[in-house]
Formats: sequence, structure tokens, C-alpha cells
Amino acid sequence: MAKKRKKVPSLNSTSSADIAFIMLLFFLLTSSMDTDRGLQRRLPPPVPKDQKIDDTKIKKRNILVVLINTDDQVAVGGEYITDMKALRQKVKEFVENPTNNEHMPEKIEVDVPFFGNMLVAKNHVISLLNDRGTSYQAYITVQSEIAAAYTELRNEISQKKFGKNFIELNEEQQKAVQDIYPQKISEAEPKNYTKAK
Repeated sequence: MAKKRKKVPSLNSTSSADIAFIMLLFFLLTSSMDTDRGLQRRLPPPVPKDQKIDDTKIKKRNILVVLINTDDQVAVGGEYITDMKALRQKVKEFVENPTNNEHMPEKIEVDVPFFGNMLVAKNHVISLLNDRGTSYQAYITVQSEIAAAYTELRNEISQKKFGKNFIELNEEQQKAVQDIYPQKISEAEPKNYTKAK
């Protein structure tokens, strides 16, 4: 007599999709994801179509060039630096120009609300140039240090005049401090610069 083959019971897979979906949700909710890092920056408004082009030449003394090469090395005013704190200090010194040095931004007398007549380096520009091969991290670090230099300058003068940090001032006081230390950063399109040696 021939033996009957035993049937293998089939698995009920109707709830497998539900279980997979629940597991996916569990891992999405419990795992940490890297958040984007960047700078908070307010873009300027669009240029009106009827605006005339301003071909004003900026004096060389009013420009501080910050260059990041493809090896993420930073040069400030032609000198390579190794410490980012040195970058912050150089930017602060350039923007403030405390001794009215002829190789740094020229100072103009301005009547600033709450402060009166002051000599201000109003025409300064921090020109940030980076190589196409510059890493995003190096670019963000340099941007952060430049922004921190302005923040420190504004905090120092705010503490002297109002006894508060810049962020704690009212809108009119903040505008007055910004008139003394206007943030002027120019960023050029990345190019292929030569590597540092």
C-alpha cells in the first residue's frame, strides 16, 4: 500500500505586513537622526528691477579676505592660521580698528542714537572665498567664527552702554549697535584655488 504524503501546514502571513509596519515605526521613533547643521541667515530682499547698478569701488584697506582652500586651511589677509579663535580675533580687530590703523578700514564719523557722534568702520567688508573642494564643515566653522566676532563686538558695546547683551536689547537699541558694527560679509562663488603648501 502506498504511503500518503503528509501535507505541510501553511503559515498564516496575513499579519506579517502589520508586524513589519509596527517594527518600522518603532525604529523610526526610537532612533536618533542627524539634524542638518547650518547658519541662521536672513537673505537680503530681491533687487528691484529698476535699481541702478552701483559700481562703487571699495578701497583695498576696507576688505579683509578670508580664504578656505581645498585642504580646509584658512588664510586671513594672506596669512594662514591654524586656530579658529585667531580668525575670530582678526575679524574683531579688523571691524573695530581700535587704533584707526591706515591698513584697516577707514573710520567715518556717524551720529548714532544713544551713543552720539562716533568713529565707525562703516565701509568694511569681510570677503569669504572658498575652494570647490572645501569641506562643508570647514565652511560652516569659518562662517560661525566670523558671525561670533560680530556677536562679541556687539555684546561688548551693549554691556558698556546698556549693561545687557545685544540680544536682550530692544529693537531701537539693537539698531543703534548695528549701526556701529554693521555685519558685512561678502561670499563669492567657489572657485578652484591653488592648494596651500
